[in-house]
Amino acid sequence: MKVSVAKDNTDNPQDSDIPYYALTVEATLQQLGTSRAGLSHEEAAQRLVQFGTNVISKEQGEPLWKKFAANLSNIFAVMLWTASALSFLIGSHETGVAIVAVIIINAVFSFVQEYRAEQAIASLRKLLPVEARVRRDGELTKIAAADLVPGDILFLEEGDNTSADGRLISEFDMRMNNATLTGESEPTRKTAEHLANDGHTWTQMPNLVFAGTSVASGSGEAVVFATGMRTAFGRIAHMTQSVRQEKSPLQVQIGRVSRTVTQLAIVLGIFFFILGSVIADLSFRDGAIFAIGIVLANVPEGLLPTLSLALASGAQRLVRRNALVKRLSSVETLGSATVICTDKTGTLTQNEMTVSEAFVAGCQVHFGGVGYKPTGEVTRKGHPVAAGSMPDLKWLLRSASFCNNARILPPVAEKPQWSIIGDPTEGALLVAATKAGFDYQQELASFLPMHQLPFDSRRKRMSLIHRVSKAGWDLAPGAQVVFTKGAPKEVLSACTSILMEGRDEPLAEGEREAIIRQNDQYARAGLRVLAMAYRKLPEEWADYSLEGVERDLTFIGLMAMQDPPRPEVTRAIGRAQSAGIRVVMITGDYGLTGVSIARKIGILRTGVPVVIVTGADLDKMDDLALKNLVSEPADVIFARAAPEHKLRIVEAFRSLGEIVAVTGDGVNDAPALKRAHIGIAMGQSGTDVAKDASTMILTDDNFASIVSAVEEGRAVYDNIRKFVTYIFAHLAGEAVPYVFFALFNLPLPLTPLQILAIDLGTETLPALALGTEKPEPDAMELPPKSPKENLLDRPTLLRGYFYLGLLSSVGVMFGYFWQLSRRGWHWGITGSNPLFATGSLYQREAATMVFLGIVIMQVANVFACRTQRASVFSIGFFSNRLVFAGILFELAFAAALIYVPFLQDLFGTAPIGWENWLILAVFIPFIFFAEEGRKALVRRSRRNARGRHERQSGASGKRRSSK
Repeated sequence: MKVSVAKDNTDNPQDSDIPYYALTVEATLQQLGTSRAGLSHEEAAQRLVQFGTNVISKEQGEPLWKKFAANLSNIFAVMLWTASALSFLIGSHETGVAIVAVIIINAVFSFVQEYRAEQAIASLRKLLPVEARVRRDGELTKIAAADLVPGDILFLEEGDNTSADGRLISEFDMRMNNATLTGESEPTRKTAEHLANDGHTWTQMPNLVFAGTSVASGSGEAVVFATGMRTAFGRIAHMTQSVRQEKSPLQVQIGRVSRTVTQLAIVLGIFFFILGSVIADLSFRDGAIFAIGIVLANVPEGLLPTLSLALASGAQRLVRRNALVKRLSSVETLGSATVICTDKTGTLTQNEMTVSEAFVAGCQVHFGGVGYKPTGEVTRKGHPVAAGSMPDLKWLLRSASFCNNARILPPVAEKPQWSIIGDPTEGALLVAATKAGFDYQQELASFLPMHQLPFDSRRKRMSLIHRVSKAGWDLAPGAQVVFTKGAPKEVLSACTSILMEGRDEPLAEGEREAIIRQNDQYARAGLRVLAMAYRKLPEEWADYSLEGVERDLTFIGLMAMQDPPRPEVTRAIGRAQSAGIRVVMITGDYGLTGVSIARKIGILRTGVPVVIVTGADLDKMDDLALKNLVSEPADVIFARAAPEHKLRIVEAFRSLGEIVAVTGDGVNDAPALKRAHIGIAMGQSGTDVAKDASTMILTDDNFASIVSAVEEGRAVYDNIRKFVTYIFAHLAGEAVPYVFFALFNLPLPLTPLQILAIDLGTETLPALALGTEKPEPDAMELPPKSPKENLLDRPTLLRGYFYLGLLSSVGVMFGYFWQLSRRGWHWGITGSNPLFATGSLYQREAATMVFLGIVIMQVANVFACRTQRASVFSIGFFSNRLVFAGILFELAFAAALIYVPFLQDLFGTAPIGWENWLILAVFIPFIFFAEEGRKALVRRSRRNARGRHERQSGASGKRRSSK
């Protein structure tokens, strides 16, 4: 039959504002212009044209060629293109070619650093089923999931993935796993009844099903109201795509450094070109060579390649600490993090429900072990106990195991850990029973299942009727037993007796109150509690109605469980907080459960007020109110949070200037992971969508690895600053000889090709070695660096360019003048003199001495720059073997340029004697110990400042006490 779409209310059935959860089944069908028999094939075809296919679309990204071209036109590249063009113009073709090669090398490294393929939307598609079962023309048929349209009647049963968003019109004991949307693995009960919104978010409504989720148990039918990008799944895809991928803080810092250095180089190049032409009366060619030399001396051509290599080295070290970084610049961002927004389930906890306590026969029973591995000691009052030795415990476990649809799976090659199929809560009950020695299969042979009364949200209980097949436990063969499991108060309300030491005794009011108190105590501890009861029926019993079965029950006991915290998380949280990092929990679970876990692991601080904010609360807040909330000193737990909520929370922290890291494992986390400065996905339990949207993946799903990664990130930033200092220290040594050349018309002290050989040859490996230094001892005792802090700040510039740079320049110029003097030079002899003219043997020897002097000063500076605050001896003088390997390489490289004939001709060098090396080597300990002295003064100054602060704090406290 054909069902027409009513034009007045179904022009856009995919309007997310239509409250389908509040409509009755018949009203929903009418709203969508369909019936329980489904659409006709003709009508479905028309709607497919009208609403489009049920697929997740992908936005076009920037072409790869544009990404690569951008690296050929950054500010460094523009500066070098100009220098290359000028070199060709004045006939220095070798210099021009060398500079072009530098530009291409930098572009390749930068492209590799920045490029990463976006796979999030492809992963979203993988989660959607290929086929769907629908009713069309009254018959159940399979169609391609892409052909689903609003108004289709979708049939779902256990194990099925959902292909579109729908409103349930019928269900039988149906539970859905919404983990891909909510992040919480506990299956939720479903109903076909219409409901008022009592604080639930859209994805938590019990009568709606969503694309990308799966049926944990039961079956049902739903009428489709949203497909493709209109589904909740599609909206997450859109959010993930629309989130802007901004530059990392390090990329911003490098941009600032590049602009500052380039502007400095241009200004100095122009200034000294004019100076050389006017004062030194240089020719245009000599003036141009001089200007190019000044520009190259002040532009650290090796910075970007060295930076890329150092970040890659840091990323490799992070792999050894179980953190895989997808974007190199994010390595440094870790060390800058000021806030970590973390999911609860599977991140802070093990995502494996575990029974920890039971209350039976008026006493506590403790279950050891965690997770689904069925090992752990069961004790009562500190003594081991088993189901066979405690009849009441055996009845408790019997009821828990029989009222159960889960299964325990042992480890296999594909999945080397114990796992379960079904509801995690029911799986936890089976594991607990196994720990206590309860033999499920043997018991089932004695109690044959007959009838089931499934759970429903109204009575919050489920019951199974079994027939006794063997005599025992005061039951004759043929007798029937009702086993009931459910919410404690609902089960208790149907009980009139209690099992005590194997006997059914009347349930006194005092015992009922004791049970309620125990339940409340478990709940306050954040435990999920279920009650067990039973009832013995005569053999001829035939009334299996709810009213006939679930009455006059005998209360057996309570079983309390939780998703336990990971054992290493508490220490990791403490380390993060001591490092000045705020940890905020964002969970899809209940607020009290989140608070309980947060207290156990130390997220909530002693004496600090706690605020629980639900997703419904967030919906009522504007952005300013949310910003004010997260800026307050109180600890905040965000509960029942939807994807859009997580994204808003990240935005709020970012608006306060925080550097935000976000952890997550589900589809629901993807937008926030992508928007955060650094998104951290779980490698084992995380979905492909979360991994693809993140910038870092924890290969061990261990929150503690985040703190290790933060420490490594701080070390990376320190190391970047170390080699920036190291690079700038010898830039002065390159520039100062050119200043003398221009002002005093001296022989040419350095050629542009020699500068390039230094910046891209001798400098690179020692600089990279600095990038592999381990964290300094106080790395995790300092607060996170301010987001406003510049990589090239005043102390770094003063230390590198002026302090170490000028010390190095003294050594370089001493070697230059010493070599000139040996060949008969004295003041008054200019570079135009034939003996010292450009290209002459004496000029080349002097230039070689300058070149070697800069290299020798690099050796001194690489030792001096190995630490920023601590003494090099405190971290071990010989602890970094790469430093010594880098030094050997640069000395060998320099020797090759000096003594290999064809390289002499190419780079304008000349062979020099061993005494030249020794004279320059004297400056190595001079520079090193001068820097060690400076660090000692800095450490003493900081100790004194800290002491003054502590004394002032103590005096202030005494004054407050006296008042």
